[in-house]
Amino acid sequence: MKYTTVIVDDNILERDDLELQLRKMHQLDIVGTCSNGLEAYELFTKMPVDILFTDIDMPLLSGTALIKALQNPPVVICITAFPQYALEGYELNVIDFISKPVPFERLLQSVTKATEYLRLKALDIARQSAAVEDPREGYFFIREATSLTRLQYSEVAYIESKGDFSKVFTLPGKSHMTLVSLKSLENSLPDHSFLRVHKQYIINRNFITSIGNEELTIDYRFRIPLSATHRQALLDKVVDNKLISRKNL
Repeated sequence: MKYTTVIVDDNILERDDLELQLRKMHQLDIVGTCSNGLEAYELFTKMPVDILFTDIDMPLLSGTALIKALQNPPVVICITAFPQYALEGYELNVIDFISKPVPFERLLQSVTKATEYLRLKALDIARQSAAVEDPREGYFFIREATSLTRLQYSEVAYIESKGDFSKVFTLPGKSHMTLVSLKSLENSLPDHSFLRVHKQYIINRNFITSIGNEELTIDYRFRIPLSATHRQALLDKVVDNKLISRKNL
């Protein structure tokens, strides 16, 4: 993932040198360089920014004044030749403070700190969003024969295509036939839980108990074919960082 970045420094040589160093870090996308805080403030009104590298002692609008003026300031890294500004910077929740001249190793350390903070913040927001999700939204309806049947996402183990119909298998062992194609269900079900693993099957990743080369097992008993075109996507989305191997020990 790339993080949008803005550089603010009234010294053109130091600004260009900082930009040159930051462009070596491929996790950053430098979207603007500014010569003073006012110029940066105007840029912030036009686009969202993840990380701000700013000098402090600048004309028109200082670095600290810029931070105070922003309604939703990004992660801020202050870079200045005047270390006496550090206390004021930290009072504004600046994530790091670097004294000029800036060694590349020190800059890399600061960027790593900022990007890790943003990564953890995004995870926390995702967890909070999941925690406060309205439980009534955790279900859907299908038309079955002459009635509408309500199914919880958490009870659907897998779905099999039957041409223009689909057969929904729920735990502990029921099935429901509905006049909805597998493609329509795939587009409607939340992709954080449901995955297409074969042209005829969608599975609930929460019930996977084993994954082979050509099939997987759901709830220790249902064997579902796994196509080569979907296998890698399944491994990337489900296994990924959950795989324990020798290098983790």
